[in-house]
Amino acid sequence: MQLTPPLQIAIAGSGLLGRLLAWQLSLLGHKVVVYDKRPPERDTSAAYTAAGMLAPISEAASSLNSNVLMAGIESIQQWSLWCQSLNLTNALHHGGSLVLAHPQDSAELEQFNHDCRALRDNESLNIKSLNRNAIAELEPHLSKSFEKGLWINPEAHLDNRQLLNRLDAILATQQVTFNFNTDVNVGPGEISETQSDKIYRYDWVIDCRGAGARSQLGQLRGVRGETLHLHTREISLRRPIRLMHPRYQLYVVPKPEHRFVVGATQLESEDVSPISLQSSLELASAVYTIAPAFSEARVLEAGVNLRPAFRDNLPQVTTEPGLVIANGLYRHGYLLAPLVVEQTISIVAGNNNYACEKLSAPPLTNRQAVYEI
Repeated sequence: MQLTPPLQIAIAGSGLLGRLLAWQLSLLGHKVVVYDKRPPERDTSAAYTAAGMLAPISEAASSLNSNVLMAGIESIQQWSLWCQSLNLTNALHHGGSLVLAHPQDSAELEQFNHDCRALRDNESLNIKSLNRNAIAELEPHLSKSFEKGLWINPEAHLDNRQLLNRLDAILATQQVTFNFNTDVNVGPGEISETQSDKIYRYDWVIDCRGAGARSQLGQLRGVRGETLHLHTREISLRRPIRLMHPRYQLYVVPKPEHRFVVGATQLESEDVSPISLQSSLELASAVYTIAPAFSEARVLEAGVNLRPAFRDNLPQVTTEPGLVIANGLYRHGYLLAPLVVEQTISIVAGNNNYACEKLSAPPLTNRQAVYEI
């Protein structure tokens, strides 16, 4: 896609969407300026602390809204192309996902299996039921107490920190200017600093500040998420593990250098204080039941972030002349970011087919799938 003539573009927010858009737009020859209220050290961003799962089938089944299904599958394909372009040979892992439940929670696994199979209108989807021996063959280090499981493909996971570091290195060599420690308000074709009277004019302004845009997007809310980052050499996993539970779905995602990201909590709160003792205990006890060897793991980080979400928990891209607002990725940040980037660049290119379009459709009722996006 070629945009001519070169444009002056401002991006508010340097999270995952901001960095991807800056990368793609600068490749097209545009002058890009990025504003972010955070300091240059962005290791507290949601993109940095996230697990990097690309699980379209699991997420579609969990949300009972299949809009993320085909979009997510296309996104995995786009991530493959992007990783090749960025020379990231080991950042994307196509091992599928393993979904488990303890015997006392087998009803949760059966319901999840039912919801997943309701999505199977596409021969490329592979949902395989596993017994104890098949689980052990896929992941030998797991507890032997699991009697049933599901192997779900195509699903994948990203080494998100390797990706972000590579993007930062690439952006440093391109025509992209970063203004950190700069809180801004956005408007059609303009950026204004909140702490001064300075106003800057651009051909396009793209607002992708996530939860930071709540003051200007009244319908946007923040959903608190908490994760633990563990380190242990006693366990090796090849793919993300989801543990079904009546109150939550715990996930464990393997990372390089014997690291694991553990998460589950999803709280309707905009509190960004440190992780609670209750959440820490629940995450730790649950991951111990997945593999007892986790008992000797070291806790490297306890991450807390706000996921930006609209009422339907689906992303939204809206536009007016000179302004695009891309937000509401919720917990689908890495999964749906490629689609949101594509829509945003299409608008800037003059294709208004995406104007005011949402990735939403009638919610699934009676657990029947709706496949139109």
